[in-house]
Amino acid sequence: MAYQGFAQEYLGMPAVTRAYTTACVLTTAAVVSGGRAGGGGGPRAAGDGSRCACLPQQLEFITPFQLYFNPDLIFRKFQIWRLITNFLFFGPLGFSFFFNMIFLYRYCRMLEEGSFRGRTADFVFMFLFGGFLMTLFGLFASLFFLGQAFTIMLVYVWSRRNPYIRMNFFGLLNFQAPFLPWVLMGFSLLLGNSIIIDLLGIAVGHIYYFLEDVFPNQPGGKKLLLTPTFLKMVFDTPEEDPNYNPLPEDRPEHQPRDQDQNEQQHPQ
Repeated sequence: MAYQGFAQEYLGMPAVTRAYTTACVLTTAAVVSGGRAGGGGGPRAAGDGSRCACLPQQLEFITPFQLYFNPDLIFRKFQIWRLITNFLFFGPLGFSFFFNMIFLYRYCRMLEEGSFRGRTADFVFMFLFGGFLMTLFGLFASLFFLGQAFTIMLVYVWSRRNPYIRMNFFGLLNFQAPFLPWVLMGFSLLLGNSIIIDLLGIAVGHIYYFLEDVFPNQPGGKKLLLTPTFLKMVFDTPEEDPNYNPLPEDRPEHQPRDQDQNEQQHPQ
Protein backbone atom coordinates (compact mmCIF):
# COMPACT_ATOMS: atom_id res chain seq x y z
CA MET A 1 0.00 0.00 0.00
CA ALA A 2 2.82 2.41 0.85
CA TYR A 3 4.49 1.67 -2.48
CA GLN A 4 1.25 2.23 -4.37
CA GLY A 5 0.72 5.52 -2.56
CA PHE A 6 4.24 6.65 -3.39
CA ALA A 7 3.88 5.61 -7.03
CA GLN A 8 0.56 7.42 -7.31
CA GLU A 9 2.04 10.57 -5.78
CA TYR A 10 5.10 10.36 -8.03
CA LEU A 11 3.07 9.90 -11.20
CA GLY A 12 0.79 12.73 -10.11
CA MET A 13 3.66 15.22 -10.12
CA PRO A 14 3.67 17.65 -13.07
CA ALA A 15 6.07 16.62 -15.84
CA VAL A 16 8.88 19.17 -15.43
CA THR A 17 8.96 18.88 -11.63
CA ARG A 18 9.03 15.09 -11.86
CA ALA A 19 11.80 15.05 -14.45
CA TYR A 20 14.08 17.54 -12.70
CA THR A 21 13.58 16.13 -9.19
CA THR A 22 14.19 12.59 -10.41
CA ALA A 23 17.36 13.62 -12.24
CA CYS A 24 18.68 15.36 -9.11
CA VAL A 25 17.98 12.39 -6.83
CA LEU A 26 19.45 9.81 -9.21
CA THR A 27 22.55 11.89 -9.96
CA THR A 28 23.26 12.62 -6.31
CA ALA A 29 22.67 9.00 -5.28
CA ALA A 30 25.02 7.73 -7.98
CA VAL A 31 28.05 9.71 -6.84
CA VAL A 32 31.03 8.08 -5.17
CA SER A 33 32.75 9.75 -2.21
CA GLY A 34 34.97 12.75 -2.85
CA GLY A 35 37.71 11.20 -0.73
CA ARG A 36 37.92 8.05 -2.86
CA ALA A 37 37.68 10.13 -6.02
CA GLY A 38 40.94 11.86 -5.30
CA GLY A 39 41.04 13.82 -2.08
CA GLY A 40 41.03 17.52 -1.42
CA GLY A 41 41.89 19.09 -4.75
CA GLY A 42 38.48 18.96 -6.37
CA PRO A 43 35.16 20.70 -6.03
CA ARG A 44 33.08 20.70 -2.94
CA ALA A 45 29.83 18.84 -3.38
CA ALA A 46 27.96 20.61 -0.63
CA GLY A 47 25.42 23.35 -1.22
CA ASP A 48 27.74 26.32 -1.67
CA GLY A 49 29.90 24.54 -4.26
CA SER A 50 32.99 26.61 -3.49
CA ARG A 51 35.53 24.35 -1.69
CA CYS A 52 36.41 20.67 -1.41
CA ALA A 53 35.06 18.41 1.32
CA CYS A 54 35.11 14.65 1.73
CA LEU A 55 31.79 12.95 1.00
CA PRO A 56 30.39 9.72 2.41
CA GLN A 57 30.37 6.80 0.01
CA GLN A 58 27.17 6.48 -2.00
CA LEU A 59 26.66 4.20 -5.02
CA GLU A 60 30.13 4.40 -6.64
CA PHE A 61 28.91 4.93 -10.20
CA ILE A 62 30.35 8.38 -10.86
CA THR A 63 32.32 11.05 -8.99
CA PRO A 64 31.78 14.77 -8.40
CA PHE A 65 34.83 15.38 -10.57
CA GLN A 66 32.90 14.13 -13.58
CA LEU A 67 29.99 16.50 -12.89
CA TYR A 68 31.21 19.85 -11.62
CA PHE A 69 31.21 23.07 -13.64
CA ASN A 70 34.63 23.53 -15.25
CA PRO A 71 34.79 25.96 -18.21
CA ASP A 72 38.18 24.67 -19.31
CA LEU A 73 36.94 21.08 -19.60
CA ILE A 74 33.70 22.21 -21.22
CA PHE A 75 35.18 24.37 -23.95
CA ARG A 76 38.55 22.68 -24.51
CA LYS A 77 37.71 19.02 -23.86
CA PHE A 78 34.09 19.36 -25.04
CA GLN A 79 32.65 17.82 -21.86
CA ILE A 80 29.34 19.50 -22.59
CA TRP A 81 27.42 17.41 -20.07
CA ARG A 82 28.93 19.50 -17.26
CA LEU A 83 26.64 22.37 -18.28
CA ILE A 84 23.74 20.20 -17.06
CA THR A 85 25.17 17.91 -14.39
CA ASN A 86 26.36 20.77 -12.18
CA PHE A 87 22.67 21.60 -11.65
CA LEU A 88 21.81 18.01 -10.66
CA PHE A 89 24.26 17.22 -7.85
CA PHE A 90 23.35 18.39 -4.33
CA GLY A 91 26.10 16.86 -2.21
CA PRO A 92 26.18 13.82 0.07
CA LEU A 93 23.00 12.16 1.22
CA GLY A 94 22.25 13.96 4.45
CA PHE A 95 20.31 16.83 6.00
CA SER A 96 21.44 19.40 3.43
CA PHE A 97 20.47 17.14 0.53
CA PHE A 98 16.99 16.33 1.86
CA PHE A 99 16.43 19.97 2.82
CA ASN A 100 17.23 21.06 -0.73
CA MET A 101 15.10 18.31 -2.27
CA ILE A 102 12.06 19.26 -0.18
CA PHE A 103 12.31 22.89 -1.22
CA LEU A 104 13.03 22.00 -4.84
CA TYR A 105 10.05 19.66 -5.07
CA ARG A 106 7.67 21.95 -3.20
CA TYR A 107 8.30 25.23 -4.98
CA CYS A 108 8.97 23.79 -8.41
CA ARG A 109 5.65 21.98 -8.23
CA MET A 110 3.75 24.99 -6.90
CA LEU A 111 5.10 27.13 -9.73
CA GLU A 112 4.27 24.54 -12.38
CA GLU A 113 0.77 23.96 -11.02
CA GLY A 114 0.20 27.63 -10.23
CA SER A 115 1.37 30.55 -12.34
CA PHE A 116 2.72 28.22 -15.05
CA ARG A 117 -0.33 25.97 -15.21
CA GLY A 118 -0.98 25.12 -18.86
CA ARG A 119 2.25 26.91 -19.84
CA THR A 120 4.83 24.13 -19.71
CA ALA A 121 6.89 25.67 -22.51
CA ASP A 122 7.17 28.96 -20.59
CA PHE A 123 8.24 27.00 -17.49
CA VAL A 124 10.94 25.16 -19.43
CA PHE A 125 12.08 28.47 -20.90
CA MET A 126 12.46 29.87 -17.38
CA PHE A 127 14.67 26.87 -16.58
CA LEU A 128 16.82 27.56 -19.64
CA PHE A 129 17.01 31.30 -19.00
CA GLY A 130 17.94 30.87 -15.34
CA GLY A 131 20.47 28.15 -16.11
CA PHE A 132 22.08 30.32 -18.79
CA LEU A 133 22.49 33.31 -16.46
CA MET A 134 23.86 31.16 -13.65
CA THR A 135 26.36 29.59 -16.02
CA LEU A 136 27.57 33.06 -17.03
CA PHE A 137 27.97 34.08 -13.39
CA GLY A 138 29.68 30.75 -12.68
CA LEU A 139 32.42 31.65 -15.16
CA PHE A 140 33.51 34.51 -12.91
CA ALA A 141 32.61 33.26 -9.41
CA SER A 142 34.43 29.89 -9.43
CA LEU A 143 31.28 27.98 -8.48
CA PHE A 144 31.26 24.24 -9.10
CA PHE A 145 27.66 23.18 -8.44
CA LEU A 146 24.67 25.44 -9.11
CA GLY A 147 21.73 23.25 -8.09
CA GLN A 148 21.11 25.09 -4.83
CA ALA A 149 21.19 28.46 -6.61
CA PHE A 150 18.60 27.11 -9.05
CA THR A 151 16.37 26.06 -6.15
CA ILE A 152 16.65 29.54 -4.61
CA MET A 153 15.69 31.03 -7.97
CA LEU A 154 12.49 28.95 -8.03
CA VAL A 155 11.71 29.96 -4.44
CA TYR A 156 12.29 33.63 -5.26
CA VAL A 157 10.00 33.66 -8.30
CA TRP A 158 7.25 31.85 -6.38
CA SER A 159 7.58 34.17 -3.38
CA ARG A 160 7.31 37.33 -5.49
CA ARG A 161 4.23 35.99 -7.27
CA ASN A 162 2.56 35.14 -3.94
CA PRO A 163 3.38 38.21 -1.82
CA TYR A 164 0.51 37.92 0.65
CA ILE A 165 1.04 34.34 1.79
CA ARG A 166 2.16 34.02 5.41
CA MET A 167 5.09 31.68 6.02
CA ASN A 168 6.33 29.89 9.13
CA PHE A 169 9.94 28.72 9.33
CA PHE A 170 10.37 25.77 11.71
CA GLY A 171 7.84 27.37 14.05
CA LEU A 172 10.31 30.14 14.89
CA LEU A 173 9.67 32.90 12.37
CA ASN A 174 6.51 34.26 10.80
CA PHE A 175 6.88 36.41 7.71
CA GLN A 176 5.44 37.23 4.30
CA ALA A 177 6.42 35.01 1.34
CA PRO A 178 8.77 37.57 -0.35
CA PHE A 179 11.13 37.28 2.65
CA LEU A 180 11.52 33.51 2.26
CA PRO A 181 14.68 33.55 0.05
CA TRP A 182 16.39 35.87 2.53
CA VAL A 183 15.40 33.68 5.47
CA LEU A 184 16.88 30.67 3.66
CA MET A 185 20.07 32.63 3.03
CA GLY A 186 20.32 33.48 6.73
CA PHE A 187 19.75 29.83 7.63
CA SER A 188 22.51 28.81 5.22
CA LEU A 189 24.81 31.33 6.88
CA LEU A 190 24.03 29.89 10.31
CA LEU A 191 25.02 26.44 9.01
CA GLY A 192 28.41 27.84 8.02
CA ASN A 193 27.85 27.75 4.26
CA SER A 194 28.85 30.45 1.82
CA ILE A 195 25.95 32.72 0.88
CA ILE A 196 27.33 33.43 -2.61
CA ILE A 197 25.26 30.62 -4.08
CA ASP A 198 22.09 31.96 -2.37
CA LEU A 199 22.78 35.49 -3.60
CA LEU A 200 23.24 34.14 -7.11
CA GLY A 201 19.87 32.38 -7.00
CA ILE A 202 18.17 35.53 -5.66
CA ALA A 203 19.81 37.73 -8.32
CA VAL A 204 18.83 35.46 -11.22
CA GLY A 205 15.32 35.02 -9.82
CA HIS A 206 14.92 38.79 -9.55
CA ILE A 207 16.14 39.33 -13.12
CA TYR A 208 13.58 36.84 -14.42
CA TYR A 209 10.80 38.27 -12.25
CA PHE A 210 11.56 41.84 -13.34
CA LEU A 211 11.73 41.04 -17.05
CA GLU A 212 8.66 38.79 -16.99
CA ASP A 213 6.31 40.40 -14.46
CA VAL A 214 7.41 43.98 -13.78
CA PHE A 215 8.91 45.61 -16.87
CA PRO A 216 6.10 44.61 -19.33
CA ASN A 217 3.59 46.43 -17.06
CA GLN A 218 5.60 49.65 -16.85
CA PRO A 219 4.82 52.65 -19.10
CA GLY A 220 6.65 52.02 -22.33
CA GLY A 221 7.61 48.52 -21.25
CA LYS A 222 7.20 45.38 -23.27
CA LYS A 223 7.63 41.65 -22.89
CA LEU A 224 11.27 40.77 -23.52
CA LEU A 225 11.28 37.09 -22.59
CA LEU A 226 9.52 35.37 -25.47
CA THR A 227 9.31 31.59 -25.35
CA PRO A 228 10.65 30.09 -28.61
CA THR A 229 8.03 28.57 -30.87
CA PHE A 230 9.75 25.18 -30.96
CA LEU A 231 9.38 24.85 -27.18
CA LYS A 232 5.66 25.54 -27.45
CA MET A 233 5.37 22.95 -30.22
CA VAL A 234 7.10 20.34 -28.04
CA PHE A 235 5.61 21.03 -24.60
CA ASP A 236 2.27 22.79 -25.04
CA THR A 237 -0.92 21.09 -26.23
CA PRO A 238 -2.23 22.92 -29.32
CA GLU A 239 -5.40 24.85 -28.65
CA GLU A 240 -8.42 24.08 -30.78
CA ASP A 241 -9.31 26.85 -33.22
CA PRO A 242 -12.82 28.06 -32.30
CA ASN A 243 -13.32 29.19 -35.91
CA TYR A 244 -12.43 25.80 -37.40
CA ASN A 245 -15.24 24.38 -39.52
CA PRO A 246 -14.74 20.66 -40.20
CA LEU A 247 -15.59 19.09 -43.51
CA PRO A 248 -19.05 17.47 -43.71
CA GLU A 249 -17.59 13.95 -43.67
CA ASP A 250 -15.61 14.79 -40.50
CA ARG A 251 -18.61 16.00 -38.54
CA PRO A 252 -19.98 13.72 -35.79
CA GLU A 253 -23.33 13.24 -37.50
CA HIS A 254 -21.57 11.64 -40.45
CA GLN A 255 -19.43 9.15 -38.53
CA PRO A 256 -19.66 5.44 -39.49
CA ARG A 257 -20.96 4.56 -36.03
CA ASP A 258 -24.09 6.59 -36.66
CA GLN A 259 -24.53 4.98 -40.06
CA ASP A 260 -24.32 1.49 -38.52
CA GLN A 261 -26.94 2.43 -35.94
CA ASN A 262 -29.26 3.68 -38.69
CA GLU A 263 -28.84 0.42 -40.59
CA GLN A 264 -29.70 -1.57 -37.45
CA GLN A 265 -32.82 0.52 -36.88
CA HIS A 266 -33.96 0.17 -40.53
CA PRO A 267 -32.95 -3.32 -41.70
CA GLN A 268 -33.54 -4.05 -45.36
